[in-house]
Amino acid sequence: MLRIAIQTKGRLNEQSIALLREIGIDVDGAKRKFLSKATNFPIEVLYLRDDDIPQVVANGTATLGIVGMNEVAERGCDVDVVAKLGFGGCRISLAVPKSVEYESVDYFNGKRIATSYPNILGRFLDECGVKAQLEVISGSVEIAPAAGIADAIFDIVSSGGTLVSNGLKEVERVFESEAVLIANPNISAEDKELLEELMFRIESERDSRDKKYLLMNIPTAALDEAVKILPAMRSPTVMPLAAEGWCSLHSVVDAADLWDKVRQLKAIGAEGILVLTLDKIIA
Repeated sequence: MLRIAIQTKGRLNEQSIALLREIGIDVDGAKRKFLSKATNFPIEVLYLRDDDIPQVVANGTATLGIVGMNEVAERGCDVDVVAKLGFGGCRISLAVPKSVEYESVDYFNGKRIATSYPNILGRFLDECGVKAQLEVISGSVEIAPAAGIADAIFDIVSSGGTLVSNGLKEVERVFESEAVLIANPNISAEDKELLEELMFRIESERDSRDKKYLLMNIPTAALDEAVKILPAMRSPTVMPLAAEGWCSLHSVVDAADLWDKVRQLKAIGAEGILVLTLDKIIA
């Protein structure tokens, strides 16, 4: 049986539970539980602090983990990054008081920087040839300058609202992060088969996120041009209609290209265009 470690609470917990349910795995998301078993897949969920997950996967207590790439990079544990999951996006940035006239990373020479990510920050400063004093604190990093603990901070930024409310401004984006699926590098053959099934489901769900399904009626005379517009997954589906000279055309398109495709299709006579959200794509 697989054991997957996920965050005990917070947004990443909710998104991890949602992903498992999207791929047909029923798990109990109750925050009071430390360990819960899925009812329809050989997997159990271990709820932990996010900064403990890389170590727990590395030592084999859990086979898999869902955690931010920032925690993987900071802890430096021996784990395999199996997949990026497309949620939990954030960045870790250097920020200074708004009053500072910031010009370059050289500003941080000799400065005190408060952070919960000393390893990521240390590597960045070394690459830049900057020597600073790191003040390692585990929470409320953003208050450090106002409290006189540090001259600057290095912390997670999502929207930037927390920085603004604490009189800070972001000056260097250092590390881009998102949720990743990690695995113990010494996974057993049995667990590897289960992981492959899990990845098949995850990829099917992930591939559907940025796609839309288009259905439309189009004049038969414009069919060849319409097929050139629509890439589909292999080739668009074409079905004749009862009305002479018309056919129905179905295709999958990238969501980012949707409105451009619709405009082109309408220009060649497409009517009754339906846009549907895809649940899964099984390649």
